[in-house]
Amino acid sequence: MSGRIELPSGLVTFMFTDIEGSTRLARMLGEAYRSVLGAHRAVLRAVFKDFDGVELLTEGDSFFVAFSNADAAVAACVEAQRRLSAYDWPRRDAIPKVRMGLHTGQAVPIGQEYASAEVHRAARVSAAAHGGQVLCSEATALAVTATFAATSGGGAAAAATLATVDLLDIGAYRLRGFDDDERIFQVCAPGLERDFPRPRTAEAPRHNLPAEHSPFVGRRTEITELSELISHNRLVTVVGPGGSGKTRLTLAVAERLLPAYPGGVWTIDAATAAQGLPNALAAALGLRPEPGRPMIDTVVEQCAERRMLVLLQTCDAAPALTATLAHRLLGRCRRLDVVATGRAPLALAGETVWRIPPLAPADAFALLRDRAAAAQGGRPGDGDAQLARLAARLEGSPLAIQLAASRLRLLPAEHLARRLDDPLGALDNDAAGDGRHASLANNLAWSYRTLGGRAADLLRRLAVFAGPVDLATVEWCDAEGFSALSELADKSLVEVIPGPRYRMSDQVRAYALRRLAATGDEPSVRGRHLTWSLHTLDRVAVVAEDPGRTVSLTEFAPFVTEWEGALRWAAAIGDVVAGLRLVAALDPWWREHGGGRKGRELLAALYRALPDDDSVPPADLAGAYLTHAGLTGERAERDRFLTRAEEAAGRSGDPALPIRVRAARVALPEGDPSAAEQSCREVIAQAERAGVPNAALPAVLTLAELLWRRDALTDAADLLGAARHLEAICPEARGRRAVDWLLGMVALRRGDLVAAHDHLVVALRSRLRHGFRGAAADAVAAIAVRCALGGDPATATVLFGGAEVARGARRTESFGAFWSAQQMSLRAALGDAAFDAAYADGAGLGFDRIVAMALAVEHPDLEDGAARFAQIIR
Repeated sequence: MSGRIELPSGLVTFMFTDIEGSTRLARMLGEAYRSVLGAHRAVLRAVFKDFDGVELLTEGDSFFVAFSNADAAVAACVEAQRRLSAYDWPRRDAIPKVRMGLHTGQAVPIGQEYASAEVHRAARVSAAAHGGQVLCSEATALAVTATFAATSGGGAAAAATLATVDLLDIGAYRLRGFDDDERIFQVCAPGLERDFPRPRTAEAPRHNLPAEHSPFVGRRTEITELSELISHNRLVTVVGPGGSGKTRLTLAVAERLLPAYPGGVWTIDAATAAQGLPNALAAALGLRPEPGRPMIDTVVEQCAERRMLVLLQTCDAAPALTATLAHRLLGRCRRLDVVATGRAPLALAGETVWRIPPLAPADAFALLRDRAAAAQGGRPGDGDAQLARLAARLEGSPLAIQLAASRLRLLPAEHLARRLDDPLGALDNDAAGDGRHASLANNLAWSYRTLGGRAADLLRRLAVFAGPVDLATVEWCDAEGFSALSELADKSLVEVIPGPRYRMSDQVRAYALRRLAATGDEPSVRGRHLTWSLHTLDRVAVVAEDPGRTVSLTEFAPFVTEWEGALRWAAAIGDVVAGLRLVAALDPWWREHGGGRKGRELLAALYRALPDDDSVPPADLAGAYLTHAGLTGERAERDRFLTRAEEAAGRSGDPALPIRVRAARVALPEGDPSAAEQSCREVIAQAERAGVPNAALPAVLTLAELLWRRDALTDAADLLGAARHLEAICPEARGRRAVDWLLGMVALRRGDLVAAHDHLVVALRSRLRHGFRGAAADAVAAIAVRCALGGDPATATVLFGGAEVARGARRTESFGAFWSAQQMSLRAALGDAAFDAAYADGAGLGFDRIVAMALAVEHPDLEDGAARFAQIIR
């Protein structure tokens, strides 16, 4: 003790101090600890003397001191910390970190001690502090004055010290053994550390999860799935592209799981852990460094027996360090679980990798609506329909949705959606800053910088593909690109979808195309894509060397967008011959899927690239002009291109081409039906004379329809029967089964439901198999007529409703009057209300269910009362 006899009385300020981690320091220093402890005591006792502190108790490394003046007590603590820091300790890793606590209250000494609850409160304040920190109670803070009027020596120095002090309110805490909350202040001054973990109090928090700054929208299924996964696995890594909502989702799941972890849930972010991950986790847990001991060892010791969950966010910022921390925690803390988030897995034993899916369409719409309302100050903006269409273009990306919501202050949703072919150009703001989530470009650059050279090169090469690719295509781009593809998939730049196929999001593609252009390699890469497109065209489209192959739009579907992209590049570089080959393959797709405008625009680009010489084969030009004529609905434009086709066909030397042009002229007859019939017969005869009868197949089908219209059903049936072999040798026509379709229509007009059913089902199945959806809808409408004639008006009306919706933009003008007449008869039979209800039911079923319903219509021979098999049944 100090030797003072008179103890302060009345309003007394009590100080408690001790060395943080003194036991470990003593073990580390051994005999040298005695000199460190002695120096520590000497420094503090000198300060107590200078500031009139009365030393009441010294035990080991702790002091209990009383002051009659709160100002002097605070100044003494500040000066003590400064002198301890300035002392020349024998080892820099063995500097004693002293924690100090102050409390002021009424106390009367009894002999040489105090019996007061205020002493215990002061001890608890000190126990809440960390090494190097000075804490005081609210009572001490209130008692401190702006100046220090000392009555003894050293008062001027103390006043100068106190003048630099700030008292930082760090909140109210429940001290152990007390029922009320105590507001705690940190004493801050030059030369003292300022940043410390949360005070060590009995009611320590059970988590450090941040408060939400905006509502968490959707993801109910994912929350449930991920919660279940965490409950059964010690290490779960949530993997996905940047901006996909990994952090928000895991925080939402962690909050839900709080009751399952009595030791707490703690989150740290590798991207912001400037002092290292172990230090960040220690700070979250309220731990301070111990002399001569790695922080990871301190953390592991504290967590060893606690049932707790640690969230390691943004692991891709420091993948090796996060993997090391996770490994140490899981290996040494048997009751601890880890959830990591990043763009790639940690690659640790026992790791369960869960890829975050894009937002479901309903969740994407809900999130966009919420963020758009916030961005526009809560004022009504675009309607739900416009927002839903915009949300559908954002690929379920929360980051893209957030950026789009901000853009809605500038553009309506409908206009913004039209700009999303280039999502970076539409959504990014040049003034957004450098944060990885400030823009799509920043977000993607974060991932791109981590790629190896080969993976970055493969990403740029794959960017020219408009859709998913298979492994063979990847190896076309890079014969040894399998490992590079694995890196792209692991880092969430390429998504693996069933097939397997490999898909790049529109955002990644847009970024990679920018990088490709920056390297100067775009011409060569697009040239290889054009070569690949022609190679696949030869593989799936019909070529002269393989006339037995059937044109199947189902086989075309995966390649259409690629061929269209290659066609644009062919037009851009003037490779007209390659472009015309692609046009010939795309023609049936455009016709079936309402691509007339797109096809004409691409053809116009090719026309502009035509050379002045005759290097382009006339046959190819004739085919292109024929395609153009078939894609336009304007008679003048159609006639103009048919004339061009006729001139080029005459120069081609191919006897079939002029006949195909004449057949195209009569394919949609206008005016006098008799004259149209005569023109069709002339085209058929010309084809017979030229030895290419299959070239006149369109004229044969047109003539059959004309005969059907005037009820010359026997002539139509004979003509179609003879045309079967023409259709069988025509690759472009085989899949459509137009002959069977028309024979079914003839049978319907005759009332022969058995023949009609047989022909129409054959046509429907073939059209479905080969991807002719609009033509299949016509077959469904014909089966609806078969149902009506068979006495089932309700089914007929449902089928008509579904067929009408399925035809969509590809409406068939042929037989339109016949369909209308049949529907009028059904309306009369059912009544307006029943007809409208059944028609609406069909429109709402979806095409797949409508087709299934049409194919499920019972064959007439199996219906009740059918006579054909009556004897066998009996």
